[in-house]
Amino acid sequence: MTDESLKATCLAALQEARNHVLEAVDGLEAADLHRAVLPSGWNMLGLVQHLTIDVERLWFNAVAAGDSAAIAHFDRPSNAWRVPTDAPPDLVLTAYRHECAKADRVLADTEFDAPPAWWPADLFGDWRLATVGEAVMHVIVETASHAGHLDAARELIDGHQWLVLD
Repeated sequence: MTDESLKATCLAALQEARNHVLEAVDGLEAADLHRAVLPSGWNMLGLVQHLTIDVERLWFNAVAAGDSAAIAHFDRPSNAWRVPTDAPPDLVLTAYRHECAKADRVLADTEFDAPPAWWPADLFGDWRLATVGEAVMHVIVETASHAGHLDAARELIDGHQWLVLD
């Protein structure tokens, strides 16, 4: 597999995971998107907002691109999981799509073997990713994992199942 085909495969997997996130919340009412169904208290909109800020913005616009506006956001603790109860779901979902599109532009212009342009040492201590490609793989795993969390929450809310077992 060439470097370009590996990059294309990874970016396709990332897009599939993002689509899964959006499909998991599609069709739910605002009250359901704001409702916590697990003891930890997170809700579906909070998880999507976490993916927007703490995943897409952090890993691609801050870490991979070194964008100063994105980096400035991480100078203070993130409260991405908390969405005000009166926040319209469309605002959160549009922000996710927007951040993904910005990330796609960064990734289109960035080699996977490039080192991070910035690293949030205060967030991760000694742990470090060496390349943008490693960051992409990390985001694929995190996004896919959270898509599964959304599937479980969705099933608890309205019985909808991503994968129906007979």
